[in-house]
Amino acid sequence: MNTHLRKHPGEKPYTCDLCDDKFSRNHDLNMHIKYKHTKEKNFSCHMCQYKCVTKKSLNIHLRKHTGEKPYKCNLCDNKFSRKNDLNMHIKYKHTKEKNFSCHLCQYKCVTKNSLIMHLRKHTGEKPYKCDSCDGKFSRKNDLNMHIKYKHTTERNFSCHMCYYKCVTKISLNIHLRKHTGEKPYKCDLCHDKFLRKSDLNVHIKFKHTKEKNFSCHMCQYKCVTKKSLNIHLRKHTGEKPYTCDLCGYKSSVRHTLINHIKYKHTKEKNFSCHMCHYKCFTKGQLNLHVRRHTGEKPYICNLCDYKCLESSKLRYHIKRKHSVEIPYICDLCDSGYCRKDELIKHINYKHTT
Repeated sequence: MNTHLRKHPGEKPYTCDLCDDKFSRNHDLNMHIKYKHTKEKNFSCHMCQYKCVTKKSLNIHLRKHTGEKPYKCNLCDNKFSRKNDLNMHIKYKHTKEKNFSCHLCQYKCVTKNSLIMHLRKHTGEKPYKCDSCDGKFSRKNDLNMHIKYKHTTERNFSCHMCYYKCVTKISLNIHLRKHTGEKPYKCDLCHDKFLRKSDLNVHIKFKHTKEKNFSCHMCQYKCVTKKSLNIHLRKHTGEKPYTCDLCGYKSSVRHTLINHIKYKHTKEKNFSCHMCHYKCFTKGQLNLHVRRHTGEKPYICNLCDYKCLESSKLRYHIKRKHSVEIPYICDLCDSGYCRKDELIKHINYKHTT
């Protein structure tokens, strides 16, 4: 009870002798010392190169290989490999009370930790720094992902259905859904389903959120997310932070760089047509090619009976034949659309990673 009461006044009586960090529980201090100041990692995984400080951490890690999920939610069928993940699931999924509110906007959340992370969006605080470069992050998970994707060259997880390789098992599981067609994340506001939780979040923001709280100080542009605003600002500043390691090509958008590498430097054409010998780099190219066999023309003009294979041809048709402006422009590239739902589909398919 005394330990719990310290959460309210913020009392932290346990101080680390090696740094200035303080803790409300002695157990937290011990864990801090082990993970932060102890360099000896005596526990090793026999299935990969992972090493850690405690046996408990090793047991949790091994579940990534075995797929074991011993913690089951009593309110639904979800299972988890860690107890903390189960607790977070219950709080976010089954707890409706959001007792923590942001004093700078209307944001509300279930946990104090979520509020602290949210406030960093307002303050710009990024307490987690990468030791290998100048990257800084507002969340520890973002730092971990950055290290894995940016500084880890070993891709130990391979897809058994194509040539795809990746750094984490999570990335592999997400990739496999492209083959199986599984879409586990369902929107509560409509019937749409998605491969990834991030895709669902983007869908909700663009499809169901009408408030555009982020404004450009250089023009009249407004958008839903800070990320979209940052990408938009590069059009004014000319900043191109994404550089190709193979030729020096620079891009203002990450997805454009990925496409550049695929088209310019990748020789493997992993997508094949089942109706002829055609091979290509992307699923989008394959879908377009298959339409030439089937005769499908999914893009229809709202002003006449014109139909076509590609969205770009429809835009050209509308401008030339009907002299109509294209009101919905993608912030991440120069694509334009007549309808908002077409823009949303484009963002979900083309730019959500």
